[in-house]
Amino acid sequence: MFVDHVKVYVKGGDGGDGMVAFRREKFIPNGGPAGGDGGKGGDLVFKVDEGLRTLMDFRFKRHFKAQSGENGMSKNAHGRGAKPYVVPVPPGTVVTDAETGRVIADLVENGQEAIIARGGRGGRGNSRFATPANPAPELSEKGEPGQELDVILELKVLADVGLVGFPSVGKSTLLSVVSSAKPKIGAYHFTTIVPNLGMVQVDEGKSFAMADLPGLIEGAAQGVGLGHQFLRHIERTRVIVHVIDMSGMEGRDPYEDYLTINKELEEYNLRLTERPQIVVANKMDMPNAEENLAEFRTKIGEDVKVFPISAISRQGLQEVLYEINTLLDVTPEFLLHDVEEETDATVLYKHEIKGPDFVVSRDEDGTFVLSGDTIERLFKMTDFSREESVRRFSRQMRGMGVDEELRKNGIENGDVVRILKFEFEFVE
Repeated sequence: MFVDHVKVYVKGGDGGDGMVAFRREKFIPNGGPAGGDGGKGGDLVFKVDEGLRTLMDFRFKRHFKAQSGENGMSKNAHGRGAKPYVVPVPPGTVVTDAETGRVIADLVENGQEAIIARGGRGGRGNSRFATPANPAPELSEKGEPGQELDVILELKVLADVGLVGFPSVGKSTLLSVVSSAKPKIGAYHFTTIVPNLGMVQVDEGKSFAMADLPGLIEGAAQGVGLGHQFLRHIERTRVIVHVIDMSGMEGRDPYEDYLTINKELEEYNLRLTERPQIVVANKMDMPNAEENLAEFRTKIGEDVKVFPISAISRQGLQEVLYEINTLLDVTPEFLLHDVEEETDATVLYKHEIKGPDFVVSRDEDGTFVLSGDTIERLFKMTDFSREESVRRFSRQMRGMGVDEELRKNGIENGDVVRILKFEFEFVE
């Protein structure tokens, strides 16, 4: 089964907890703090594997979570960081944040990697909090939670040339005779329901990848028929080969077909009109084809070059292949998305904390609710079993302006405040 669109949940590993410990060695009185830091959580990484051709594996496993870092230990021993969790994906995969629609990564080259969910840093042990005023703190941090999000994986076929046109115009037949591909061929509409790839060999040792894409109909840009399932795969192609049934066997006008398909391409993505397009008049061995071709050329004008062929009898194919090869030599690749590259081999995508540090809202029962990435992260990293850690969290909230904002929202002494599932009373 060919799968080209899935939604999955990914999570980086949590950082390991820091430790509260003290030296307990013979002949060393009043040993100082000796709690080690926790290890960093593992990053969740997508890596391109050119052996994959579909997102089928993601239909059966939709949750991916990297390992957490080890907790800190006594004698200032730090926990071990977790290794990255590498998930293989096929070339041509676009990773998008399901909530914001932001493109996180566009993975096209074999071995290319992208960090999709970063692991949390390890919590600090009590050795890190020693000061002259407090040389023996009973204070440590829990590990930072790993980044978690839902992402949409969208596979866009990597092909130099894409065959477009109405159903049953002969796209699959054309691919089968110019390459070794074996697409399904039948005398009915939508025989092709998934893209078929084939390598086309041209003289002088040159070759290119050609994709036979599912047929288009009017309204495809709005999702009619196979709609977006087809159109996403044309985005990566550098040259578009527009196949038209010049025999008119389906009762359609070839010129109207030409206008309709180009309109759908333009409506789906205006940048598709930037790509060079070759018009191929197929089924020229059928009755009325010559008359229809003459009328078609009159309507389309001299600016558009039309190549008459018969895919079944293999007439006129060589000239088309030479023209495609010539266009590929002068046509650059079209970037689908602007993404930030850190090196030529590895692409890193930085996660930015969204929104303000905290937001104050009011629940139906009158409880004041604190939410926000920063304050929730600090809350999760606080060890509430230790009084010193609780006091530190209170100081952090006060420094962020939480107390002041709560008073602006009308809080009074004894009112309940909630962070995630934890509730406490506000004390003046």
